Amino acid sequence: MHPAVLYVAVMSIIGLVNWLYNWRNPRCNGVLPPGSMGWPLLGETLHFFAPNTSSDIPPFVKDRMQRYGAVFKTSLVGRPVIVSADADLNYMVFQQEGKLFQSWYPDTFTEIFGRQNVGSLHGFMYKYLKNMVLQLFGPESLKKMLLEVEEASNRSLKQWSMQGVVDVKEATAGMIFDLTAKKLISYDSESSSENLRESFVAFIQGLISFPLDIPGTAYHRCLKGRKQAMRMLKKMLQERRERPRKEGCDFFDYVVEELHREDTVLTEGIALDLMFVLLFASFETTSLALTLATKFLSDHPLVFKQLREEHDEIIRKRETANAGLTWSEYKSMKFTFQVINETVRLANIVPGIFRKAMRETKFKGYTIPAGWAVMICPPAVHLNPSKYKDPLEFNPWRWEASIRGIDTNGASKNFMAFGGGMRFCVGTDFTKLQMAVFLHCLVTKYNWKAIKGGDILRTPGLQFPNGFHIQISQRD
Repeated sequence: MHPAVLYVAVMSIIGLVNWLYNWRNPRCNGVLPPGSMGWPLLGETLHFFAPNTSSDIPPFVKDRMQRYGAVFKTSLVGRPVIVSADADLNYMVFQQEGKLFQSWYPDTFTEIFGRQNVGSLHGFMYKYLKNMVLQLFGPESLKKMLLEVEEASNRSLKQWSMQGVVDVKEATAGMIFDLTAKKLISYDSESSSENLRESFVAFIQGLISFPLDIPGTAYHRCLKGRKQAMRMLKKMLQERRERPRKEGCDFFDYVVEELHREDTVLTEGIALDLMFVLLFASFETTSLALTLATKFLSDHPLVFKQLREEHDEIIRKRETANAGLTWSEYKSMKFTFQVINETVRLANIVPGIFRKAMRETKFKGYTIPAGWAVMICPPAVHLNPSKYKDPLEFNPWRWEASIRGIDTNGASKNFMAFGGGMRFCVGTDFTKLQMAVFLHCLVTKYNWKAIKGGDILRTPGLQFPNGFHIQISQRD
């Protein structure tokens, strides 16, 4: 072999070995948490996205917790990540938002939700959009929406009772999407020439899947669904902007007013990404939670009995039995909110909440390097037996204030189903309103029995691959 060729080969091997060593052993000024960086570039991404049917802590996290502890390092989709199953670290990350940490998601997520989506913005722009959203989901707006949500629930349940068997997941998703799309953009599926929800369904089917953008893959369908939905939303926005101005009657009108202001910081791109995220978040997560709640009630007759008693009592106290729900009645649903909290604790719809270290941070002897991602793992806290007795059991009574000593409407170190810190989900109250009102209509007017389905799959997000099919009949 020619000496020059031999030299190049040797140096290439040395360079490769050195690169592999640095990949496996990232540089750090202190002590990194234990863990494995997996394969070069790929990291442990395949293990993270591996489907499982467990209701427990995700196997990817649980296996590594047993091996390394509650805080460990890994690599996902090409990025170094510190995974936290430690309630204290989670709390610190949430509380230090904008100081030591900031919201961050992998490039594949920003590709899906848009690079200007509300979850990827920080500082003034995030607060500006949050205040905009509160125009829709704030307490005063929710009070006005109460009867509308009740009417939508009653209308849907009546239709389902005449259909024989319905898939709760699909049926509730359709109900919530129609309601939310009407409030956001005055969209009516029956009068529209294009089916906006179909684009979102295609998007959702590949949302939390391995990020391989090749025709035929779930991720490719996800991106295609987003493009279709965004094209429709952009067309709607352009049509709305060309109309004569009028006083706002939906959220789109409010957005248009903001875009017309001379000093606005809102752009059309940010507005469209915001509408996309709001439509997705408001119906997909809530329909998953409602499906699981319905299944839990089917499987736990004592919970169902107490829930029905609470809602029957609300009706008994009325002067007119068939009057619509009032805000005070809604706020009195103590056991209902316990059922909702217990449902979302076990649902763990969001398997990970991402942040990025803005500068080097110390925690319990470990160093989190600047630029590294931190993935908070809610299931690891929600299903921790030291935090919740018999954590896999559906037990709404664990949320009684006299036992837990906490506000069942809030967040804590041990409960983060709706996030935490300054980025606590602004749609939390809207989600609880939809769930509580739907359950009120369901248990006071109908009986049901499970027919088939109900099995869960996590990839790692929650799915019902075979749906949850029930037969609904009017209550005697």
